Amino acid sequence: MPSPHDAFVRVRGAREHNLKGVDVDIPRDVVAVFTGVSGSGKSSLAFGTVYAEAQRRYFESVAPYARRLIHQVGTPKVAGISGLPPAVSLQQRRSAPTSRSSVGTVTTLSNSLRMLLSRVGDYPPGAERLDSDSFSPNTAAGACPECHGLGVVHGTTEELLVPDPSLSIREGAIAAWPGAWQGKNLRDVLDALGHDVDVPWRELPAAEREWILFTDEQPVVTVHPVRDADRIQRPYQGTYMSARRYVLKTFADSKSATLRAKAERFLSSAPCPLCGGRRLRAEALAVTFAGRTIAELAALPLTELADALDGAVGTARVLTDDLLARIGPVVELGLGYLSLDRPAPTLSAGELQRLRLATQLRSGLFGVVYVLDEPSAGLHPADTEALLTVLTRLKEAGNSVFVVEHHLDVMRAADWLVDVGPAAGEHGGRVLHSGPVADLASVTASETARFLFGRAPRPERRLRAPRGWLTVGPVTRHNLRGVTAEVPLGVFTAVTGVSGSGKSTLVGEVTERLPGVERLVVVDQRPIGRTPRSNLATYTGLFDTVRREFAATEEARRRGYGVGRFSFNVAGGRCETCQGEGFVSVELLFLPSTYAPCPDCGGARYRPDTLEVTYRGRNVAEVLDLTVEAAAGFFADVPGVARSLAALLDVGLGYLRLGQPATEFSGGEAQRIKLAGELQRTRRGDTVYVLDEPTTGLHPADVAVLMRRLHGLVDAGHTVIAVEHDMAVVADADWVIDLGPGGGDRGGRVVAAGTPAEVSRAADSATARHLERALVSGTG
Repeated sequence: MPSPHDAFVRVRGAREHNLKGVDVDIPRDVVAVFTGVSGSGKSSLAFGTVYAEAQRRYFESVAPYARRLIHQVGTPKVAGISGLPPAVSLQQRRSAPTSRSSVGTVTTLSNSLRMLLSRVGDYPPGAERLDSDSFSPNTAAGACPECHGLGVVHGTTEELLVPDPSLSIREGAIAAWPGAWQGKNLRDVLDALGHDVDVPWRELPAAEREWILFTDEQPVVTVHPVRDADRIQRPYQGTYMSARRYVLKTFADSKSATLRAKAERFLSSAPCPLCGGRRLRAEALAVTFAGRTIAELAALPLTELADALDGAVGTARVLTDDLLARIGPVVELGLGYLSLDRPAPTLSAGELQRLRLATQLRSGLFGVVYVLDEPSAGLHPADTEALLTVLTRLKEAGNSVFVVEHHLDVMRAADWLVDVGPAAGEHGGRVLHSGPVADLASVTASETARFLFGRAPRPERRLRAPRGWLTVGPVTRHNLRGVTAEVPLGVFTAVTGVSGSGKSTLVGEVTERLPGVERLVVVDQRPIGRTPRSNLATYTGLFDTVRREFAATEEARRRGYGVGRFSFNVAGGRCETCQGEGFVSVELLFLPSTYAPCPDCGGARYRPDTLEVTYRGRNVAEVLDLTVEAAAGFFADVPGVARSLAALLDVGLGYLRLGQPATEFSGGEAQRIKLAGELQRTRRGDTVYVLDEPTTGLHPADVAVLMRRLHGLVDAGHTVIAVEHDMAVVADADWVIDLGPGGGDRGGRVVAAGTPAEVSRAADSATARHLERALVSGTG
């Protein structure tokens, strides 16, 4: 029986996902890295088992009423864990924050700044002292009444609403109006109100045009529709809505992204005329500290904000010291270029996670396990050095730091390494090594060892010559000021630079409008589906072929089952108890709602009679449960399925299940699924592929697989442009464009451009020394 003061976290019989009854001992008070190829089971061990069990134990001490207010990850499949302290999880959240969320709210620095202005700000003579809520644009007390704290107001003009004034209203002059019956109704209402809907728009009197487009009135009239010969149309009461009112209402209230996007085309945004874009009421903006309003302080980069706060005395010193202590870790993690008012949706997943990590540094927690999900994702090697310093400080404060990671430098700096594998999915799920980093060298089955100890040299490849050039720019956006870059065609280009240097902004300017771009494919990391009903099989389109194969079986034809019978998204063949979701929500009094397998279908998603139809010995639910790798063998002679599966295997996704919900995919997996979707199509002409950090979340062994595929595209005559931080990938490129030299205002210009060898010698580049090391070692 281990002592209660055991120096190890001891896991026994872990069976979460693909783990095969894993036993492993991990020391406390160290930085321990969990690694292995993508899909090997390392996250299942670190998050699905260790963190999930720590959270479950904590919840047992919480009152049942309080438990329902907190999201729970569920009970892990594990025989037992001893020596486990409380745990804090810092994962890369894929969901987009709201527009009201900012760097200040994520780090809680805004709270401290508001308190500073409230307590020790300089108020106008006779002004009443304001509560800290009055300095927040997200509260009723502080938000500007005109723009409701957003800083911008949306308006429209006649030119936007009526792009072609030569048309009549009946011919569709008011382009902002909806189509189909709703648009016809508005035209009929105008006709009934006595307006001429058949003359060109420009011939209508100005006052009449103004009323039609901008009135806030909503008159109701009786409409007598024009009769069609084949149907009776009765009079009805129609309500008029001006074009401006319709567009603003659609933009504000519609749940349809398509309708909102259409409405946005007819809107112009401008700084709020009342607050000047500063989002706050006038009385809050009248208060200053060190000569600046809270809006001006929040707009400063954090490094400049720290300078502005330094030197305070008296009561103010207590508050500014607290703010400076909180700003310090954010700057240390390479995020000093951010301002407090920077909207959170504009941050990368890596930037968001580092902001939360900086907040934890100030929390003062002791004796906990921090479980981190690839904190180096999206980090330039120069920023990774700062990250390692922070992880060490968390450890030295008396905590254990468990990190799921693929970055070789993070592995080398660890005190302990847990390598899971040897491969992905059902071929993984075993701990190959748990011990000091150096001892992994003797584990022959480890893919990690090959790369960590330089036994996987980069294949020799001659640099390709460009067949032409794209001129991107001049770009003036975010921190780019009139930047122009020359991008070669027909080669692999890596765009590099520290976080916040302007890489994504520059690459985002590559459009089909540029001379030389015949066809453009942008593959980003946005989710491929927002509900569990979207999965790998449905997204890639291969499920359509699978359902046709089932419908063509003799048993399905005998029963009269069509293709729709084998869909879990429509009534017919699906289980109606769970409506094809495979699980049901169980409401518990005083406890949080929990999800359980559907009592009728047991999670299979289909009715029993649907599952009686088999194809090559498997029913449709069993086919959806196959991994891509297993399905490739099962459908080897079905071209429509085999082609999709081969493309998924090509980008290293053989471990995913066909029916795996889209909501479970990481950003890197979502990007590679999109790339696979492109690879399976017959490509027309010369295509420019733009990728945003395609190696995010990939083990070096998987990076090698992906790079072979991307180089195959270039060898076929296409162009690949990738924003990338992995120096092994950059060293393997034909051309490098390096931005910097720093982030934010200290970046935003092309520091160097040329072959990898040329950029590695650039004097002003933060990338150069790391790229030189990758070129010399041959492994990155």
